[in-house]
Amino acid sequence: MATEQSARPATEVTIRLAEERDLARLTEIYNHYVRETPITFDLEPYTVETRRAWLDKFSQRGPHRLVVAEQDGLVLGYAGTTGFRDRRAYDTTVETTIYCAPDATGRGLGTLLYAALFDALRGEDIRSAIAGTTLPNDASIAIHERFGFTLVGVMHEVGRKFDRYWDVAWYEKALG
Repeated sequence: MATEQSARPATEVTIRLAEERDLARLTEIYNHYVRETPITFDLEPYTVETRRAWLDKFSQRGPHRLVVAEQDGLVLGYAGTTGFRDRRAYDTTVETTIYCAPDATGRGLGTLLYAALFDALRGEDIRSAIAGTTLPNDASIAIHERFGFTLVGVMHEVGRKFDRYWDVAWYEKALG
C-alpha cells in the first residue's frame, strides 16, 4: 500500500509576495471559508472583481503585506497584514489574516507563511499585530500562540452566521 508521501514526490513550497496573478486563487481559497465555515463573518462569496480592492490594500513595502505559499505553480495559502482601524493613531498596529486551501491544511504552511510575513515586516514602523479568531478554532489559536500572540479577550456572540451566534477571541503580539 503506497503512502501519500511515496505516491507523490515532495516538492518545495515557495513563500513569496502576492501578485495580481494570484487573485483568482486567493479568492477561491477565501470563498471556501465564506461558504463552508464561520471562520470569516463574510456571508456572500466574492468575485475576482469584488476582491480586487482587498488585494490593492497590500504593497511590496510598508506595514501591509501579503505573502503566499506556492507549490508546483499552485497557491496553497496566504497570510497578510492590513490596517487595524482607520484612525491615524492606529497606524503602527496591523491586523493579521491567514488562510490555507482546505486540502492544504495540517502541512505546516501556516507556520511558513507567518514566519515569512513577520520576517518581511521586520524593520517596519509597527508596534503590534492583532488577530481575531472565531471560536472554536483550535488550529488558529495554536498558530497564533506559536508566534507569540497572547489572548486579550473574547467578545461573545458578536457574529451571526449559519443561524447561530459566534464568539471571537482577540489576540495581540508586540512587534516593535
